[in-house]
Amino acid sequence: MRILSEKYTSLANLKIGYALCGSFCTFSRSIEQLKRLKEAGADVTAIMSFNASSLDTRFGTAESFRNTIEEITGKPIILTIEDAEPIGPKKMFDVLVICPCTGNTMAKLANSIIDTPVTMAAKSHIRNSRPVVIAAATNDGLAGSAKNIGALMNYKSYYFVPFGQDDSEKKPRSLVADFNELGETILAAMNGVQYQPLII
Repeated sequence: MRILSEKYTSLANLKIGYALCGSFCTFSRSIEQLKRLKEAGADVTAIMSFNASSLDTRFGTAESFRNTIEEITGKPIILTIEDAEPIGPKKMFDVLVICPCTGNTMAKLANSIIDTPVTMAAKSHIRNSRPVVIAAATNDGLAGSAKNIGALMNYKSYYFVPFGQDDSEKKPRSLVADFNELGETILAAMNGVQYQPLII
């Protein structure tokens, strides 16, 4: 998609907050996008929800994920609500990415519930009317989470990475973003535009 009258055409030198929530099956894809942002010249700081940073799963240990992320960014991960709170007042980021963003986190954002480092990061960041980019990954995207996705789409400053059903036969209500579209979605959001097509 071409953005008319675009101001932002490159990820280089963008200050990006990169938040991860507990959709552990998508962590490897998310971390690949984190690498791509760094390779494109972005200045990236990672943020993790309590579950994302502490739970060991069949997809890997929390420690191994934390170590990999810090090795990529070269910075400590923001792991507490207290450390996330200054994001807005200090204008730390040009854009905040939540990749993956679970149905749980979308529900909290849609209803202004702030009880994790990621939701605090979003609340603090959005006070400056700067974009939040959501890469959804939820098994109930076409069920309980549908209303929260709809709500966030109508809120100012929220933008979505294009998403679709990841397994319509085995998980007919599940939605997952195409993480490969993250970079283009970020640039569109920086220009105040929702990247299209949204439904894939």
